[in-house]
Amino acid sequence: MSWIESLQKAIDYIEEHLLNEDFSVKRAAEAANSSVFHFQRTFAILTDMPVGEYIRGRRLTLAAQDLVCNDIKVIDLAYKYGYDTPEAFTKAFRRQHGMNPTEARNLSGKLKSYNRLRIQVSLKGAEPMQYAIVEKEAFQVAGIRKEFSLINEDNLAGIPKMWDEVNSNGTSDKLFKLNNGDIKGLLGVCVDNRSQKPDSMDYWIAASFKGDKPDSFECLQVPASKWAVFEVHGAIPYAMQNTWKKIFSEWFPSSGYEHAAAPELEVYTAGDASSLDYYSEIWIPVK
Repeated sequence: MSWIESLQKAIDYIEEHLLNEDFSVKRAAEAANSSVFHFQRTFAILTDMPVGEYIRGRRLTLAAQDLVCNDIKVIDLAYKYGYDTPEAFTKAFRRQHGMNPTEARNLSGKLKSYNRLRIQVSLKGAEPMQYAIVEKEAFQVAGIRKEFSLINEDNLAGIPKMWDEVNSNGTSDKLFKLNNGDIKGLLGVCVDNRSQKPDSMDYWIAASFKGDKPDSFECLQVPASKWAVFEVHGAIPYAMQNTWKKIFSEWFPSSGYEHAAAPELEVYTAGDASSLDYYSEIWIPVK
């Protein structure tokens, strides 16, 4: 089964179990034969929204249809669509639709619909992607690590905040000075924790480093792997996000490679990251 078929199976699972009390993103990931981390990451890259936002949007879309078409009490709707109280349901309903449930029932405004997703991949190939396949022995990185829960997608908000802290408190300067390994630049390292903690991931901001463990940083051994190394040209974060999307929507479906079990790396070189000429890289373990 291809990865795109696997992702569609996960989306189909979500649709079939939206109103089940035992629904979980973990089970959706299992339907895709994937870890929670890789499922959430791939979903967000391809759809431009977190999987949690899609689930909330779909539930509130169905709730609005229920409200307009059926004579059902708001309190019953709240419980049916997974809200503990009518107040919590009404707040979420207003956030999506711009009106409260009573106004929607009276057809006094426009409702916002999140439609069921069907994943389609367009193999355009109009803009060439610059990449290299690199065999690399295990190497060490030194830096700071934070564990993020995947249950509530804490990583999506937490990782940008982590970078803000590192750039503002001088840690990034220290890591640049420490960077004596083969990969030049600051590294954003995503580590899938499925073997120990299936519902979490570790994120590192680090530098490739040779030598004894620095006093102020932790160390991580990145295993030997084959890597697809993609060039990224342009201002961060747009250029990085755009390249990730092209990798999953164009390169993987046509390359014959699959994602391998090793960390993913983003490499940020020295320079002005807001410049249109800024150079960075994405390293993906492949098999």
